[in-house]
Amino acid sequence: MKINIPGLHNSGKDHWQTLWELEFPGEFVRVQQADWDHPHCQDWIEQMENSLSAHPHHELILIGHSIGCMAIVKWFERYRHTIKGALLVAPSDSERENYPEYISGFVPIPTFSLPFPTIVVGSTNDHVTSIERTGEFAKNWGSRLVMLEDAGHIEPKSGFGPWLEGLEWVRQLEK
Repeated sequence: MKINIPGLHNSGKDHWQTLWELEFPGEFVRVQQADWDHPHCQDWIEQMENSLSAHPHHELILIGHSIGCMAIVKWFERYRHTIKGALLVAPSDSERENYPEYISGFVPIPTFSLPFPTIVVGSTNDHVTSIERTGEFAKNWGSRLVMLEDAGHIEPKSGFGPWLEGLEWVRQLEK
């Protein structure tokens, strides 16, 4: 089972997470949050725990985007469930100076190695984190790092629709 963990404002109708759910119903599902516009870490990871408890953890691949990536890492930090793998796309640097105050509780960012396969996908011109921080996240979490050239925040307004390359990385985590 593949579970999408979207970021701020949820993933809209043109977002690759939504398109994967539409193209592969039953294979990709989404954790729904009570408040997509004011992410609070404790609320988000509790909702993740409630939603994910319906599935065998060892069969789950979590797919995070932006602050959803931090929610995955913070969820693991709190609950310690080992999953099959995670694709962490454009992780948002919640420790960054001037980070929006309406996104709360996602600090400190865990720096331990995750005990399951992970791929961190970043961009050379992401507005929510730097190349260096994306590399630091991948190194700390023991992740394979993939840096895309000039891919923005890896979302529809950066030109990402169905995003077949991302889907291929999910398939690699299934193996």
